[in-house]
Amino acid sequence: MSAAQWRRAMNSAAAGSAPQASLWSSSTTVAPAVRPDRTALAGWAAATEARHVFALLALVVYPWVASPFFTFQIGAQALALGMIALSLSFLAGYGGMVSLSQMTVAGIAGYAVAIFGNSTATQISLGWPWWIVVASAIAIAVLVSVFIGWLSVRTEGIYTIMITLAIGVAFFYLALQNYSIFNGHQGFHEVRPPPVLGIYWRDPVPFYHLALGCALLAYFGVKYVARSPFGIALQGVRDNPRRMNALGFDVVAVRVAAHALAGLLAAVGGVLLVWYNGLMAPGSVEMGTLIKVLVMAVLGGLGHPIGAFVGALVYVLLQNFAIDLLGTDHRDRFNLVIGGVFLLIVLCSPDGLLGWWAALRRASTGRGTASGMLRQPPR
Repeated sequence: MSAAQWRRAMNSAAAGSAPQASLWSSSTTVAPAVRPDRTALAGWAAATEARHVFALLALVVYPWVASPFFTFQIGAQALALGMIALSLSFLAGYGGMVSLSQMTVAGIAGYAVAIFGNSTATQISLGWPWWIVVASAIAIAVLVSVFIGWLSVRTEGIYTIMITLAIGVAFFYLALQNYSIFNGHQGFHEVRPPPVLGIYWRDPVPFYHLALGCALLAYFGVKYVARSPFGIALQGVRDNPRRMNALGFDVVAVRVAAHALAGLLAAVGGVLLVWYNGLMAPGSVEMGTLIKVLVMAVLGGLGHPIGAFVGALVYVLLQNFAIDLLGTDHRDRFNLVIGGVFLLIVLCSPDGLLGWWAALRRASTGRGTASGMLRQPPR
């Protein structure tokens, strides 16, 4: 349970009972009010566990019943992009920091894989062993994310957005114009994952399972961190940084640490994405792709870790099937479609698709009252 939810629950309990009774009375007074909530929470936990098991089984079985196109082009791409969107959702939802440089961090990891590994640009690529390449790419991307956080966390709101956007645009032009390291506008081609354990990991089913494993680790990692002492402190900094500073927390350090974790998520997603595309070029980190990550996160719902993957899936589906709606010139009209879908979802539900779904569930079960909302499980 987040700090904000805990405060709302305590305030509601205090308002509905005698003064001080809900917090300081004897156990015989508190027990009747607490037991129903524990029972409801236990039932919710059992239902949630069942849903998680069913969803996990469906995700594992999916590539065996779907075509290679849907396995690789839809499923694997949505998982890789979802990890990058998850890094933004973590910063914005739990830390209150909207960063437009998450695709830049992922792109730096992708460029590091191409530079340290193998590609058609043999005069630049170093051809190191794959495990050194992956570890180095992730480490560099995390360090860059920490640097971006160190620059941006001292500001708030629109200033944070503009700083991170400026960093992303600056890196795009650096990659576009530099030929000695980034190979200019040509970029790097034939960047493939290595065959490990006799498996070629760019085949649809192996790559899907690789992306799925990384996505599951990222999702459950974020859920765990959100309920850890660090996650509670981060949410406290989001809600009231001055009070957290007065309590002895280093607000800047907490925010920079959040950027480090978000950088780790984006870096892994960037490695997967460069293996998925088989190339790394400046077009992968242009301003349109920076905004695309924000669109995915908002579509799914910034307050929900799973929302990043839901938004990425919706975006990938629209991107692949827009040609059926718009004709052969769909590239010029795709932005109009995704913009319309974005406006429709945001206007109907500021919390994205998952917020929309939660509202429909509350309406169908009759739990739209304030007391019913307090019994909702933590996100």
